[in-house]
Amino acid sequence: MIMEGIVGLVCCILCAFPLFVMGHYNKNSREPLTFWAGDKSLKEKVKDIQGYNNEISKLYIKCALVFVATGILCLIFFWFGIICVLLESTLGIYVIWRIYKNILLRHS
Repeated sequence: MIMEGIVGLVCCILCAFPLFVMGHYNKNSREPLTFWAGDKSLKEKVKDIQGYNNEISKLYIKCALVFVATGILCLIFFWFGIICVLLESTLGIYVIWRIYKNILLRHS
């Protein structure tokens, strides 16, 4: 079971790393951070780019921390960690999308 836990931890960290990098290094960008890859319509939608990027950066970092915590959970309680990964990959994406829509609405 320890080997499966290590694999789960590594997978979760690999998922968290790009989210952390995007959240940490793009918060001061002059271009709005995209939530979905390739969204070119944000330049016309977002009026307060700095505030928008700040909130999206925090959202990305929170998502990265959830993945890291889930990876640690996989290491300790493998099956419970896998259930959490499945919930993050289904219900979690919907929740994050709703939060993103509220952020976009506030800064448009």
